[in-house]
Amino acid sequence: MVSAREFIAPHLPPTPLVRSESLSRLLGCEYFVKCESMQPVGAFKVRGGINLVGRLSASERQAGVISASTGNHGQSIAYAGRLFDVPVVIYAPEENPNEFKLEAMRALGAEVRLHGRDFDEARTEVERVADAEGMRYIHSANEAHLISGVGTIGLEIIDSLEDVDVVITPVGAGSCACGTALAVKRGGREGSPVQVIGVQSAAAPAVWQAWKQRNLEVTADMRTVHEGLATRVPFAMPLQIMWRELDDFVLVSDSDIEAAIRMLAQQVRLVAEGAGAVSLAGAMQLRERLAGLKVVGVLSGGNLPLERYADILKR
Repeated sequence: MVSAREFIAPHLPPTPLVRSESLSRLLGCEYFVKCESMQPVGAFKVRGGINLVGRLSASERQAGVISASTGNHGQSIAYAGRLFDVPVVIYAPEENPNEFKLEAMRALGAEVRLHGRDFDEARTEVERVADAEGMRYIHSANEAHLISGVGTIGLEIIDSLEDVDVVITPVGAGSCACGTALAVKRGGREGSPVQVIGVQSAAAPAVWQAWKQRNLEVTADMRTVHEGLATRVPFAMPLQIMWRELDDFVLVSDSDIEAAIRMLAQQVRLVAEGAGAVSLAGAMQLRERLAGLKVVGVLSGGNLPLERYADILKR
């Protein structure tokens, strides 16, 4: 994590950690928001993208990289590709894509190809074509440099709030939860380890099921409209870390997530996509348990199309 922080520091300043007086009153704790929506691509994943793409060999850079994404991971790889002059191809699902994120990837110089109904079908196609195209395949979660890169979130939290009690993180595939947990559990105050709680949509609970059952072979629905949480298949590397490091893992409904989007807009004046608001939705569910504690919720991203955002705010 320390090496990752040193590597990305010339490219990314720390993001703000903001104490919300109104959310603290509502939750009965001291509630802080880690504002990853203020990254240059509007989401936390750029930390991992820079840490991985910037460390590629000369031959890998020349050949380019290929990956699958519903948007934020793809933006992070595209951003890093432009930074380090590496060609980037991103596969995204054809059905119900976040057009805002697709256009952002293209604007960063990535070639975007649409394939399949969801992220996992796009990912399967990438894994099929990567070797044939001679490009370095970047998995969205099973990558140590991605996880250590996003783990710098946790280092920044400890730097700003060393007596934090609980950190709540979103879980899509799990890189944010993994990296953050590894960082805060090793950097927190002596004798009082930080609790780390993951939160996932109940409409896409595959990773939660795998965590609960300690088994990657699970079958789960994937109905969430929040693409940053839309994982149908759990992955080995993040689950191995989450089994060891997470203190708890909870599910919240999509309607709870949308309520949290409205709360962040009204109470903190921050834009959050579904994956960005899910930490607050989890905190609302756990507020009795969090009473009196110092709590950080990771707002992982704010890349929400304006039409969808307006619709959520109206409800």
